Order: sequence, then C-alpha cells, then structure tokens
Amino acid sequence: MMPHLAHVALVVRDYDEALAFYIGKLGFVAVEDTYQPEQDKRWVTIRPPGAPASATTILLARAATPEQARFVGDQAGGRVFLFLATDDFDRDFAAYAAAGIRFVRAPAVHDYGKVAVFEDLYGNRWDLVQFADGR
Repeated sequence: MMPHLAHVALVVRDYDEALAFYIGKLGFVAVEDTYQPEQDKRWVTIRPPGAPASATTILLARAATPEQARFVGDQAGGRVFLFLATDDFDRDFAAYAAAGIRFVRAPAVHDYGKVAVFEDLYGNRWDLVQFADGR
C-alpha cells in the first residue's frame, strides 16, 4: 500500500460536544467510536458526508492534559487549519449558515475556486472551498 494520511487528530474538549457539532451542524458521518478502557479514552473518527470509506478521517482527540487543553481551538495558531472541499459551495454555505456556523471571512472567488472561512465550535478555522479544477 502506498503511504497515505489515515487520520488527522483534532484536539477537542469533549467527545460528545464535538460530535454534536460535526455531525449535527456540518453533517459529518461517525466512522468509529470505541472506548479504550486501558487508556480511559475513546477512539472517535469522523469524515465528511459522501467521502469514500478510504478517505482520511478526523480523529477527535480529547485533551488529556492542561498542555493539550491549551491547543483546543488554536491548533494552527489562528490560521486556517483544515480545508473542507465541496462540489457545491453555494449549497453548503447556505446550509452551514442556516445551522449557525460562524463565518469569519465572506465568500470570495479566486483563481483556485470559491472559498469562505468558518470557525468550528472551538474556534479552529476551516476553509469551505469549491476548487475551480474540481480537486
């Protein structure tokens, strides 16, 4: 198998509040939610709706120490952290806005596509982007 990204860890304060946001507001799909008693944590992975089973998932990683908790909501130092590609920007922008998602940068059209920046429940910044070349 060729090397590939399997998961991207996203540090969260609480599994259930994160699931409520990502599934309830963004429409993500739960892939796995398994309790690991030896470490008293859960292995929780999600992926965007419509993504193939082989797609990279987001691992919701509950902050376990005060040092980890400092990074909840600021994993990229205030920059956009994750890029959510869509095949219909206007549809998804409208749905997310209706769900109460906070957009911090209005939609704009660039050479590479149409994009707007939103924040997740913790303040991490995401691009919602429809690439011009269909990537």
